[in-house]
Amino acid sequence: MLNRSFVWTLAGLILAMPLFLSTSLLAAQEDSGPELDALKKENAQLNERVATLEAAVKAIQQQLREQNEMPEMRVAEVSEAGTKDKPGVRSKLPLTLYGFAKLDAAYDSSRTDDGNYARWVESETANRGDSQFNMTARQTRLGMNFEDYDLGRSLKTGGKVEVDFYGGGAENKNALQMRHAYMNLKWEDQGTELLGGQTWDLISPLNPSTLNYTVAWWAGNLGYRRPQVRLTRNMDVGESSQLTLAGALTRTIGEDWGFDPGDTGEDSGFPTLQGRAGVSFPFMDKTAGLGLSGHWGEEEYDSANDGTHQNFDTWSGNLDLSLPLWKGVTLKGELWSGENLDAYLGGIGQGVNQTLLQEISSKGGWAALNFPICEKWQINLGAAIDDPDNDDLNNGDRSENRALWGNAIYNMTDFTQVGLELSSWETKYKNQGDGSSTRVQSSVIHKF
Repeated sequence: MLNRSFVWTLAGLILAMPLFLSTSLLAAQEDSGPELDALKKENAQLNERVATLEAAVKAIQQQLREQNEMPEMRVAEVSEAGTKDKPGVRSKLPLTLYGFAKLDAAYDSSRTDDGNYARWVESETANRGDSQFNMTARQTRLGMNFEDYDLGRSLKTGGKVEVDFYGGGAENKNALQMRHAYMNLKWEDQGTELLGGQTWDLISPLNPSTLNYTVAWWAGNLGYRRPQVRLTRNMDVGESSQLTLAGALTRTIGEDWGFDPGDTGEDSGFPTLQGRAGVSFPFMDKTAGLGLSGHWGEEEYDSANDGTHQNFDTWSGNLDLSLPLWKGVTLKGELWSGENLDAYLGGIGQGVNQTLLQEISSKGGWAALNFPICEKWQINLGAAIDDPDNDDLNNGDRSENRALWGNAIYNMTDFTQVGLELSSWETKYKNQGDGSSTRVQSSVIHKF
């Protein structure tokens, strides 16, 4: 910024210069001849310099006025940010921000894994009746939907990015976890969609409504999220039904085991295949859905430094149903069976028995009812079971996991919900003491 004292001093000297020159001229008029001509020439040069300096002063004064006005202009620009004329968030494509802040508080009558949420109950051989209390805001979620953008010729593009805070870190310094990150292309006139990125598995696509973060994973609900390339085709069947066929190449997620420090899934050398056929049809004046799905992949376990290895399959067969009943009540559920399902949150988190060197087979499922009592209240009831084959387990391994739950959720406003959930958990262990726990969880959710 220019020094104002310097500017005004310079201006004073310029303004005083004409007085000095006029005095000099009067004195010079008393002299004669050549001296007068020299003074006239010098006076003309000085007049040019004065004109130049006056122009410079005017430019400096204009800069000062602009600097004085600039803060007000910037404040005005900031105050207008976020209005419809100047939105605070911009993108080359249309997008929608969404998410919620969620606080969970839970009491368990016996120790569960991992506490902030329930997966299974630890064996009470060592921890009988070891109650615990947890409180967390980790499930708080942030997301962006990239809305369908018309590229012409019936082609549209969209996508999603979504995170929560279950990525690790201290309880009061949580790390981000990527949930979804994908883009898709839609050819609407052909009913075809191509998706690339990370999102839900094709298999067992439903989830029950629970306050517990795990939505019965490891207890009977199969399927998770992973990177994939997916092709979907929707076809009308009759006047009001639709058939959906989908196939995907997905990342095979294994574990670090054996002599090769790499992931046993990537070591297999090819992706896992997933597929689903589903039909939606009218039922009770609403839409019902029925689907059949499955997956197959392979993991490679290196057993020696010389490249000796053993391959283990991962596969599942799955049935899903969503059925509207009377007065808005909905029944949802899934059944499944398969092997080596730890990456799909089945087998109670157990995939390959590294002692017996064989896949752990398991079967299970879940069912849930949703009761919308009124505009403000809804009630959810459900049950789930995950039952690995005991012959595939070692002593001390988890052999069965059951969960029963019921919750009531109240809409305080259009954006804020409070809920209370009561659940009963029982986990059995092979030739070891079982574990059981009653869990009481409350949640406050503010959506945006």
